[in-house]
Amino acid sequence: MLCWANLKSSVWAYPTAVLCLYGFFANCRMAEPFLIPYLIGPHKNISGEVVTNYLFPIWTYSYLAFLFPVFLLTDFLRHKPLIMVQGLFLVTNYILLCFAPGLPSMICLQVNYAVVTSTEVAYLSYIYSVIPVEHYQRATGYLRSAMLAGYTFGASLGQILVSLAGVDYFYINAITLGIVSMSFLVSFWLPMPQRSLFFKGKKAAAVGLQSQQEGTKEPVMDMDEVGLGKDKMEHNGSAGWCSGENVATAGHLLWQSFRESYSSRHLIYWSLWWALATAGYVQIFNYIQLMWDHIEPSATSSVYNGGVEAACSLVGAAAAFSVGHVKVNWAVWGELALGLFSAVATGAVFLMALTSSIWACYAGYVVFKSCYMLLITITAFQIASNLSMECYALTFGINTFVALSLQTLITLIVVDEATLGLDIVTQFIIYGSYYAVISVLFLIRGTYTACVNQHNPEHTQTKEASVEVISTERF
Repeated sequence: MLCWANLKSSVWAYPTAVLCLYGFFANCRMAEPFLIPYLIGPHKNISGEVVTNYLFPIWTYSYLAFLFPVFLLTDFLRHKPLIMVQGLFLVTNYILLCFAPGLPSMICLQVNYAVVTSTEVAYLSYIYSVIPVEHYQRATGYLRSAMLAGYTFGASLGQILVSLAGVDYFYINAITLGIVSMSFLVSFWLPMPQRSLFFKGKKAAAVGLQSQQEGTKEPVMDMDEVGLGKDKMEHNGSAGWCSGENVATAGHLLWQSFRESYSSRHLIYWSLWWALATAGYVQIFNYIQLMWDHIEPSATSSVYNGGVEAACSLVGAAAAFSVGHVKVNWAVWGELALGLFSAVATGAVFLMALTSSIWACYAGYVVFKSCYMLLITITAFQIASNLSMECYALTFGINTFVALSLQTLITLIVVDEATLGLDIVTQFIIYGSYYAVISVLFLIRGTYTACVNQHNPEHTQTKEASVEVISTERF
């Protein structure tokens, strides 16, 4: 009891611990690796073609429609309500999977899950609005670890129950429903943030703009100021948050952050890779179970999807963790690394498309996902080290929106039954070709950057030093 009281009194440990607990339960979705066998099996009896060319595109279109409004609402409502919404929709997601029959209910499921994925930004950005800046790095590491631990534990437990205990997929979904219900309950324990990144009010926004222009952190208010602000809010009601003046200042701050976020070619190139590669990654992640079922049908053979996903999480996390311990000048060699590892990912995608061995396909997926997790870690660090937290949050949202727009375009042309409606093997050949274009672009760009550095190393050293100064000031 005393330890819990001490935890609650901590300015950063309590919200971090509760959010980690939420992240663990929300990602411990043991039924997720077995979604396709469940949908096309006797429980739902939906054909693989309908799932591929009709159901999954609905999720993509809905996700695109929800993403930008949810991003603005996350900041406007100060994160916690959106995390609670995510927890609630996770619960309804598995209620639909367990108890709702027929194709119309699965269409509702896709829209429901689009709300879950679009509110992911609330989980990823909540912690920065409730803890001091000096704890950002530790808290971020804990949150990522909680997500990884939850996903790995869920996938592993699901595989054990399916392979060793012979548990039916319905009961796997029912157990998952109980686990995600815990995440919804935990979300009520989160403290409500006292500030937003953009909807701060006129005076606070002016302070934020000045701190952005001067390259310094926004000053932290003391407890008296926080109490005064809270009293003022209670006195004025919610009108201040919804006023046209507050919306206008938030819009101005968003525009200033946008200009800073894409203020240099260096940032634009890293953001370009982020958007292009993420679009391809999400598409492959969504449809890989259909490829596995095509190579070795789940109705007539053993399924090891959960074990493969758990292995991907562990290998990918190890690759991402290694980034912080490898001494590489990413300003010089980073873009070339993007090209080289994207080429490796290209080969892995073509392997998945062309092999007839399920184990070769599993191995290709592990290689592909590990490459992506490694490179997205490098990219996020390079972008974050140049930007304030407001700008990084906006950049995250914009890059994700661009990636989802590209993914929607790919889905519309390649997958949707209203257009080409291609089979799963042809789709993966196209995805491999897509990644091949990315790798060629960044191999050319990375080679050029490395050659320029060889001829003019002083320019890169100056650039690297300026980045280090900005990173030190803002984080």
